[in-house]
Amino acid sequence: MRLLIIEDDREAAAYLVKAFREAGHVPDQAHDGLDGYALAREGDYDMLIVDRMLPKLDGLSLIRSLREQGVTIPVLILSALGQVDDRVKGLRAGGDDYLPKPYAFSELLARAEILARRRHPGHGTAETTTYRVGDLELDRLSHRVSRAGREIALQPREFRLLEYLMRHAGQVVTRTMLLEHVWDYHFDPQTNVIDVHVSRLRAKIDKEFESPILHTIRGIGYVLRVEDGRSPA
Repeated sequence: MRLLIIEDDREAAAYLVKAFREAGHVPDQAHDGLDGYALAREGDYDMLIVDRMLPKLDGLSLIRSLREQGVTIPVLILSALGQVDDRVKGLRAGGDDYLPKPYAFSELLARAEILARRRHPGHGTAETTTYRVGDLELDRLSHRVSRAGREIALQPREFRLLEYLMRHAGQVVTRTMLLEHVWDYHFDPQTNVIDVHVSRLRAKIDKEFESPILHTIRGIGYVLRVEDGRSPA
């Protein structure tokens, strides 16, 4: 799941980013309403987490503006304003769910994953949470990966890397794309972190199988695809 957290409290935002990463998801963040609005319009997110009291553009105005522009990304409002009237205003502004602060992260995670499934047609079925490329399969909810029916154990970062590659199966994914969406780096740290993780991932999903599915495009990046002419599922 790729999500955008719009929260002006940087400490609170950093906690959420860390927690969602540890749960195997890919969070971006914005610290004011205008930046959050711009990112939400431009980014391909499964869901948004929006605080109500934001500088430059408050949360409810942000949500209304997105809805007026036809943006249908599910929105969970996370706010210290937790009275019934506050929740009703949030839902009427276009929010899909409302969770008052303080909250338990386990509940926030469950609500976020449910909302994210609504981003895809036919949500709630196994197909909407499962990616398949050839005989390689990844289930986002159970965090299980298998190839040819054989289960493969991945570390959290390897799982996020594979999920991103599978979401873009058949497309060349550049190093910059991986740095931004898997590591949340908006600059090149000049390390071999990508090479190391790709090498580990390739050893797990390709080494003991007949045909490779993870390919290096020299000087550009990587692509996940079958090589026998079949389209990725």
